[in-house]
Amino acid sequence: MIQTKAHANTHTYFDHNATTPVCKEVLAALPEFAEAWGNASSIHWAGRQPKNIIRDARKAVADAVGASSLEIIFTVGGSEANNTVIKGVFEHNQSAQFLPAEQRRRTHYMCSAVEHPAVFKTMMHMKSLGVRVDVIPVNRKGEIDLKFYEEHLTEETALVSVMFANNETGTLFPIKQMAEMAHAKGALFHTDAVQAFGKVPVNLHELGVDFASFSGHKFYSIKGSGFLYSRKGSNFSPLIHGGAQERHRRGGTENTMGIGCLGVVAKRVSMIEDKARTVRALRDHMEKRLVSEIADVTVTAGESPRLPNTSSLVLLGVDGETMLMSMDIKGYAVSTGAACSSGNPEPSPVLLAMGLTRDEAQNSLRVSLGWDTTLEQVDSFVETLKAVVARLRSLKDDEGDSLHV
Repeated sequence: MIQTKAHANTHTYFDHNATTPVCKEVLAALPEFAEAWGNASSIHWAGRQPKNIIRDARKAVADAVGASSLEIIFTVGGSEANNTVIKGVFEHNQSAQFLPAEQRRRTHYMCSAVEHPAVFKTMMHMKSLGVRVDVIPVNRKGEIDLKFYEEHLTEETALVSVMFANNETGTLFPIKQMAEMAHAKGALFHTDAVQAFGKVPVNLHELGVDFASFSGHKFYSIKGSGFLYSRKGSNFSPLIHGGAQERHRRGGTENTMGIGCLGVVAKRVSMIEDKARTVRALRDHMEKRLVSEIADVTVTAGESPRLPNTSSLVLLGVDGETMLMSMDIKGYAVSTGAACSSGNPEPSPVLLAMGLTRDEAQNSLRVSLGWDTTLEQVDSFVETLKAVVARLRSLKDDEGDSLHV
């Protein structure tokens, strides 16, 4: 059983979609990986242990996501993997003169309106280069508009990128169906699966995607490690040119420690389904209490298929940032949305894209549970949030009254 390092009793971590604590199994393996200081590309004795660590991790990761070892490319994380696919497919299609003219003419890209910035901003960069980009809408439930998707897929579509699971609401998307639709038009399909692995089972061959991105720190490994799945026959130009590492698909000396840690966690994916059931029960219990015990609380996309650990809440009349800081003072780590957007005074683009008003988006709170979350922690969190919301609403009422004195 994977266990994470215990935190102080006065602190409770409910922000696992931002990052996860490093599990004890990884911490225990770190000294071995640190001592394997040789270069895995060296053919002498110093390179053998790092080479073996990387080979074993590659097989463990491939087995964990239903792929073959040759389809795994190690990266520093999800953002690099996303950029590699989006930019790499375009460059390959433009520079490969041996490709048929109709393939080189594929300059149409698609993504959803609720993608992580690592995908959405990269797509907007491609648009600045003259690529035509269509953004697929979602509704208030977080469900993607499949009719729009079907109508805008064309023979000129080169790549579709839609996330497996949304990082703010936990909404799961119909990836297998969308990949089949893309392939029917001859387009490639990429999914940002960073939020999915470690929370729900992932089998890439069954999904039928061409590319998928993953980040180690989202599933109890260390930061600065991740991987890209590239289905056999799915071609792209490397984002990082250099040596022959990763079969010429990603140059640079391998991060033996980070890669080894990925393998440690990947070998334990058989427990994901059991963990998911436990976490879902805790999440549902928490939401039921919050909705029944605090007035004017709604769960965003609560009726849609979601990750088992994620709850996006709208608490009307309470500013999300103020709520977050108040809960932090009480020892609870939660968020108002994606960690990469922290400090941005604007409401969550994801929630706005779903059709929430600015007030609703600014009154939002994201709670994401982890494998070691307990019922006691959840109930304590509910009681604390009830008190915080009551206090903040009373202060707002007092301010409103003072305006009429």
